[in-house]
Amino acid sequence: MKKIALAAALSMAATSAFAGAHGKMSKYSEPVIEAPVIVEETQASSGGIIVPIMLLLIVAAAVAAR
Repeated sequence: MKKIALAAALSMAATSAFAGAHGKMSKYSEPVIEAPVIVEETQASSGGIIVPIMLLLIVAAAVAAR
């Protein structure tokens, strides 16, 4: 009976000793803070469509001139 009481007392002591161990020997790490996401708005431009349309007009004018 004494062994059971001793085991219970030691397990209770060990539980409270390790419950919040953040001392020098623990592997406590700093909290990780993620970088904020920056969303930049883009400006819509029709510059990408003007060059092909102009090229198509030049080719159409060359074909019509034949």
